[in-house]
Amino acid sequence: MSIDSTDFAPSGDRRPSGDAGPRTAVVIPAAGKGVRLGPGAPKALRELGGTPMLVHAVRATARARAVELVVVVAPSDGAPAVRTLLDEHGLPEVAVVPGGETRQDSVRLGLAALPDTVETVLVHDAARPLVPDETVDAVARTVRAGAPAVVPALPVTDTVKQVEPRADGEPEPVTGTPDRARLRAVQTPQGFARKVLAEAHARLAARGEGATDDAGMVERLGVEVVVVPGHEEAFKVTRPLDLVLAEAVLARRRAHDAF
Repeated sequence: MSIDSTDFAPSGDRRPSGDAGPRTAVVIPAAGKGVRLGPGAPKALRELGGTPMLVHAVRATARARAVELVVVVAPSDGAPAVRTLLDEHGLPEVAVVPGGETRQDSVRLGLAALPDTVETVLVHDAARPLVPDETVDAVARTVRAGAPAVVPALPVTDTVKQVEPRADGEPEPVTGTPDRARLRAVQTPQGFARKVLAEAHARLAARGEGATDDAGMVERLGVEVVVVPGHEEAFKVTRPLDLVLAEAVLARRRAHDAF
């Protein structure tokens, strides 16, 4: 399945007239179940301020000036329902494609669906619903300036210990203490030259390998990944306490920023 670029009409003046289609796209994999948030709807469909997190994430990325197309990768059997959800929230221009069994599969399917005109791809977690558009634009801008792979990240404030894992809550021996001045906590969207990300997915899938994020896959190709400043509000909603924090951030925005 691929998206016909002639069916997509970007808002505002983001794309100069005469261009054949969108050049910068966001892929949002949203096919996971999010079991760490507990029973109920899949994580991307959990409500935040009365609106599903997926809708917040789509709006957050679509607000960025650099973004011309947003593609949501839905559960393999749930694409029609996600399409209906986005339409109900006034997002008919967002494309929806069915995903795969793993996040890696879903990103690959999202990539395959993009129009040929897309040169810069941002991959964003649906579980990061409050990412500021300035962060999205900074990532896209750095890729367009020539970086093949870009991640937003924050300095690590806690001391980090490397351990020998143990099962069942047993005490774990410490094997090292990395210098936290050299550590960064990575966020999304992560940005890539499309051909670089596509090659990473193709080569690692062929070898049966994976990674915890798309930048990690690109690193395995020997391609340099650079970091730009992230934002404290771009945190990932994974556990119930994260949802409480997200509700508080959203309430503050609505009270003070007319969000």
